[in-house]
Amino acid sequence: MADHALTFGAELVTARVTSITPQLDGLKRIELEEGEPYFAEAVIITAGGHPRKLEVPGEEEFAGRGVSYCAVCDGAFFKGQHLAVIGGGDAAIEEATFLTRYASAVTVVHRRGEFRAQPLLVERARQNGRVDFLLDRVVEEIQGAAGRVTRLQLRHLPSGQHEELEVGGIFIFVGFLPNTGLLAAHADHDAEGYYLTDANMMTSVPGVYAAGDVRAQLTRQVTTAVGDATTAALAATKQVEEERAAAAPRVSAVGA
Repeated sequence: MADHALTFGAELVTARVTSITPQLDGLKRIELEEGEPYFAEAVIITAGGHPRKLEVPGEEEFAGRGVSYCAVCDGAFFKGQHLAVIGGGDAAIEEATFLTRYASAVTVVHRRGEFRAQPLLVERARQNGRVDFLLDRVVEEIQGAAGRVTRLQLRHLPSGQHEELEVGGIFIFVGFLPNTGLLAAHADHDAEGYYLTDANMMTSVPGVYAAGDVRAQLTRQVTTAVGDATTAALAATKQVEEERAAAAPRVSAVGA
């Protein structure tokens, strides 16, 4: 994708952006960790996000080798295996049900005694013969052998007792954090911090667009991110061209 962009004249700069600040003249000031700031008539934020992690031993070690944060992406790699899903919200329950397409069984592990997910989703999961639940439990360690996840060490919170759960993979859904902290002006967002945009992908801050995982939407996939960015790029181009045309001095001819 980078090589393709370069063939059309794009300039790629590797730098860490620290803030994006709208100016009174309509320009946006893009501050970098090192070097001079950039000024732009339009900015498209595609900074993505990152899943919230459990921060337990073994999570980093087995990332991509049994530890996953995306059922749609990785579920098919675990056919016939017993899987664990960690979390109690809508995403965790929906993904647990989805994983039964591939897994022999799915165990949902949740730290509380009741779910935050919609009751309809929970009831649907309970009616699925391949889903069971371990409530009031937390993961203390992810263990494995031969480079793959093999078991989880759990702790039952009310009693403090330790338990083992033999699994071939663990899918973690305890939250997703969009990287929306760059914009130094308020932009409308949903309860989870994702930018709300119009049909052109523009945020409530004029000239600032958002695409991909920073934007409130149903799915977070490469295909939707590319589609968002295409819309944002075309809309931003149109905005800049129209603003430049409006600001250009008008020339009138007077005949004798």
